[in-house]
Amino acid sequence: MSPPPLAADANTAGIVLIVDDVPENLALLHDALDEAGYLVLVATNGESALARARQSLPDVVLLDAVMPGMDGFEVARQLKADFATRAIPILFMTGLTETEHVVAAFAAGGADYVTKPIKPAEVLARIAAHVLNARQMKQARSALDAFGQATVAVRARDGKLVWQTPLARQLIRSWFETDLGEAGEIAPPRLLSWIHNAELARRERREITALVTADGQRRLLASFHDQTGDEEWLVVLREENDASAIEALIAAFRLTTREAEVLYWVIRGKTNRDIGEILGSSPRTVHKHLEHVFEKLGVETRTAAASMAMAKLRSAGES
Repeated sequence: MSPPPLAADANTAGIVLIVDDVPENLALLHDALDEAGYLVLVATNGESALARARQSLPDVVLLDAVMPGMDGFEVARQLKADFATRAIPILFMTGLTETEHVVAAFAAGGADYVTKPIKPAEVLARIAAHVLNARQMKQARSALDAFGQATVAVRARDGKLVWQTPLARQLIRSWFETDLGEAGEIAPPRLLSWIHNAELARRERREITALVTADGQRRLLASFHDQTGDEEWLVVLREENDASAIEALIAAFRLTTREAEVLYWVIRGKTNRDIGEILGSSPRTVHKHLEHVFEKLGVETRTAAASMAMAKLRSAGES
């Protein structure tokens, strides 16, 4: 007696798009996946597959390689060319086991393949593994955003945005809207120029300074995080807002507006003279405000006050 099909548990069950022009194959796979707890979508040709994938963003696409009209290889290439669907794992279904067809499947962006005639238990096992991996990657990127690490990977040689966390994509569209390349797939020229300068600084063992883009009291800082293979640069984006940070300090420590402004500029590394020029006050007046800040925070030094304030801003999501 054969074992029952592998069932997906609550952590792996998801949305699967099946693309096949043969009704019998669709019925066999639909029933097996549905019984295992997946939400199953179907498409019988390449055009409808692309439309359904872009609309529903499935966890996995199970794709027939050979179909009339647009074949599976072209469907895969188009899915991988679209930022919205690029990260979706593609499992090819094919009866073509010759080396050139297997190579073509991976070259088109396939993550795996199964051969026909389809064995439902094998398909379920492979889908479960790919769904779990894809969700772990998605969770990792969401975790970066949750900790304020909006991250983007840029390939330096052609400026291609290899991947972005959701928050990074939002920041890029917000700050570089007029500079975005086609479909947002190419890094904004200012960001790419900074990366090229950073590459030169790294080769010459000089410090890589952050890219700062300002808009009134708001700033976007881009800083170098790491370099991966294929000349990909990992860049962390952080948005700063003077007004919202000051409001957070007022609420956190029950400061007056002027006390919060003084503390904010202390965090920014400004001297009393600098702060006086920014706020239109004398250094002596700034010193008096700072004394009140020390008292309310229960500290005795600028360093201690700045450290406490920065920790509070980080916990509030303002840094």
